[in-house]
Amino acid sequence: MTILAASILLFLVMDPFGNAPVFLCVLKDVPPERRQRVILRELLIAFLVLFSFLMSGPHLLKALHISEPSMRIAGGIILFLIALKMVFGKAEEMFQAGPGGEPMIVPLAIPCIAGPSAVATVLLLTGQDPERWPEWLLALFIAWSITSILLLLSAKLDKMLGPKGLSALQHLMGLILTALAVEMFLQGIKTFFSAV
Repeated sequence: MTILAASILLFLVMDPFGNAPVFLCVLKDVPPERRQRVILRELLIAFLVLFSFLMSGPHLLKALHISEPSMRIAGGIILFLIALKMVFGKAEEMFQAGPGGEPMIVPLAIPCIAGPSAVATVLLLTGQDPERWPEWLLALFIAWSITSILLLLSAKLDKMLGPKGLSALQHLMGLILTALAVEMFLQGIKTFFSAV
């Protein structure tokens, strides 16, 4: 997998267009002058969580005796389930918003950005090619940076695209992610049978 392909995969999994309405909903009670700082803080926390899984991924997989084909197949299944929710569900239904006030870590950093699918994707990347971790780190940073820009502009995106426009983009990203998930699943099966 190339850096560009990994960046696109991580970007799709972080789903900024699907998460924009969630961010707007959760932050509606936060004073407008604080919102950008809260979003930036949550984005940094999410990056640190994903970075820690990126660095500890190979050791974690080795300790759990999880093979590369297993990780690919599991990653494909998880991504497929997330993609189905993106295509057929609403963004607000994907994650429960926390109680009123300023959110901290949950639900914006985790699970909106650094959710199970993002963690599984990072583990998958490091599991199949641990020695390429600097490339995966670059891919993670690229995907996170684009996601950050879009989420920091979420209020403007909401005004520009409207709820229907954001929903259409989320469905489109879900469709692309479905194809990537199926490809990952098939690659895992192919790797498994070639090793037998």
